[in-house]
Amino acid sequence: MLKLYIGNKNYSSWSMRPWVLLKQAGIPFQEVKVLFDSFDPGSNFKVTLDGVTPAGKVPVLLDGDFAIWDTLAIAEYVAEKFPEKKLWPQDPRARARARSICAEMHSGFAALRGSCGMNIEASLPHIGQLVWRDKPAVRADVQRLVSMWSELLAQHGGPLLFGNFTIADSYFAPVCMRLKTYALPVPAEISAYVERVRALPGIKAWIDDALAEQDFRNFEEPYRLSR
Repeated sequence: MLKLYIGNKNYSSWSMRPWVLLKQAGIPFQEVKVLFDSFDPGSNFKVTLDGVTPAGKVPVLLDGDFAIWDTLAIAEYVAEKFPEKKLWPQDPRARARARSICAEMHSGFAALRGSCGMNIEASLPHIGQLVWRDKPAVRADVQRLVSMWSELLAQHGGPLLFGNFTIADSYFAPVCMRLKTYALPVPAEISAYVERVRALPGIKAWIDDALAEQDFRNFEEPYRLSR
């Protein structure tokens, strides 16, 4: 069975992507949660991952004794290992577009990610209002998301970005969490997509687990002093 090392579900957006991909696709795997304590060399987090991945970060997928790290590499490996799950769109052009937007998420949207860290249990609309007012780069990131998602939903007819669930939806799931937590202003069609993503069984399972953690980490909390 595959084994997936992840961090805190409330905070770890990168861990969320492969976890919800496997869960929503119905692919069996064993979860190994490595809670964030610190990222110092002697921390439990680093010691636990020592020998698992040279990157020293989560997520990490183990297939036997073979390790795959980086979310895109994990997604590609899983798609190739389970072709019957059709995790990428079947049409070559749609598949290329899905890969393009996942790569764009992987390397971009720095302003949104930096100003609005994933925090599923929190409700921070007041912070979202300040960020929206003061950070034009965040507004630009959100506008790019709105343009991208609107085009894909119209082109493929929904309910998800490429019709059925694909890697692309798992890749943007943490963005949906951010839009919800910070109540960033988006058109109704985008809000509806966010709610459809949140309602997917694999993603709802992650959200439920995140809410149950009740594990406050001050270095992940720029906007709260306590839960």
